Amino acid sequence: MRLESIDSLDDPRLAFYTNLTDVSLRRLSEPSSGLYLAESPKVIERALAAGHRPVSVITLEKWLPRLEPLLRGHDVLVFVGHESQLEKLTGFLLHRGSIAAMERPPLATVADIVRNARRIVILENIIDHTNVGAIFRSVAGLGADAVLITPECADPFYRRSVRVSMGTVLQVPWTRITSWPAGLQELKDAGFVVASLALSDDAITLAKLAAENHEKLAVVFGTEGHGLTLATIAASDRVVRIPMSHGVDSLNVAAAAAVTLFAVTNTP
Repeated sequence: MRLESIDSLDDPRLAFYTNLTDVSLRRLSEPSSGLYLAESPKVIERALAAGHRPVSVITLEKWLPRLEPLLRGHDVLVFVGHESQLEKLTGFLLHRGSIAAMERPPLATVADIVRNARRIVILENIIDHTNVGAIFRSVAGLGADAVLITPECADPFYRRSVRVSMGTVLQVPWTRITSWPAGLQELKDAGFVVASLALSDDAITLAKLAAENHEKLAVVFGTEGHGLTLATIAASDRVVRIPMSHGVDSLNVAAAAAVTLFAVTNTP
C-alpha cells in the first residue's frame, strides 16, 4: 500500500468519498461507477478475502497498524487524514476508522448461484437497506446458501447494508433475478420448492414447511409495508405464515427471515 496525507478535500481522487451520508447514497440499484464502500477494517478484510480489489482507502492514522497487514501486497493508495477532515469529506464521523472503495465483482447468473445450493432466500422489492443487510447476516449465520434479489430490491452493496450485515454480503453468493416473478420458473426447473411468507388464508405454518424437509427450498420475503405481490404468491408452491400472538400479525421482515431460516436449516 502507498500512504498519502490528505492535503486538500478537493483532490479528485477523493471524489467517491464525498458526502457519504445515507440520504445522498440511497440507491435502488448498483451505481454506474462500479464501486462500493467497505467500512471498517473488519469489512475491508472480508472484502479482500472475497477477492475484491481495493481502489483506494481513507483512514485515520491510528488505524494504520490494523490496515497494513490487510493491504500488504495491494498496490492501493491509502489517504490518511484527521478526524475533522474526514468528517467534512464524508459527511459523518468516521468512528469505524477507515473506508475502502472496492471494485464490484460482476454479477453471476442465477444458474451459477443456485447450482449447488439447497436453501436460498429471495428478496422481493425490499428497499430498506438495514433489512437487506440484516437478512444477509442471518443467511450467513444460519447456514443458507445464497440470496436472489428482484430488480427493484435495494443494493446489498450499499454502505448501510454492508455495515449492518457485518460484511457478510461480501461472503454470501447473490445476484439479481432479471425477470420477476417469471424467474421463479428457473428455480422450479432446478428442483426448488418455492415457499412465500405471506398472510394468507390458505397458508401453512412454518413448522409444517420445516417438517416437509424439502431437498431444495427457496423462501421468498416481501416488502416491509405491503408484503409479497399477488403474482408472486400465485406462482409459489407453498404459502407460509409464522404463528403470532397478542394481536401481532407479523414480524419485521429481517426478524421473519431469521426465524424462518432457523426453522428450515435445522431440520433433521
